[in-house]
Amino acid sequence: MSSAPPPGLPHVDAKTPAVVVLPGPVTKDDVPGLCEAVRARLQHTRARVVVCDVTGLGPPGLTTVDALARMQLTARRAGGRIRLRGPDPALRSLLALVGLRFETEGQPEQREPPLRVQEAVEPGDPPL
Repeated sequence: MSSAPPPGLPHVDAKTPAVVVLPGPVTKDDVPGLCEAVRARLQHTRARVVVCDVTGLGPPGLTTVDALARMQLTARRAGGRIRLRGPDPALRSLLALVGLRFETEGQPEQREPPLRVQEAVEPGDPPL
């Protein structure tokens, strides 16, 4: 016997994102399970972002890049995206080398500064 879902919007804790931890070196056999974990987190939490903790990966390789690309594709198909937590510089360089861009946790967006903003005014400066 099944029961109906509770009425109203589902409870989602906005301060605690869904997290998938990538263990040690990633193998090709790990990829389907990681993709399923991303899909399940997006589906069950109804969040739009899954944080992928990559701090324990060690030296990155092409299998890691393939896994992250497939996880991002899975997330996009489910209506979300992934954000990397703790990528080392080697992983960032490798992702950039193959043309993949990922949002990383804790880094502000890169934007151009607003036009016509003056940081400090010196006495005697003419107005613009």
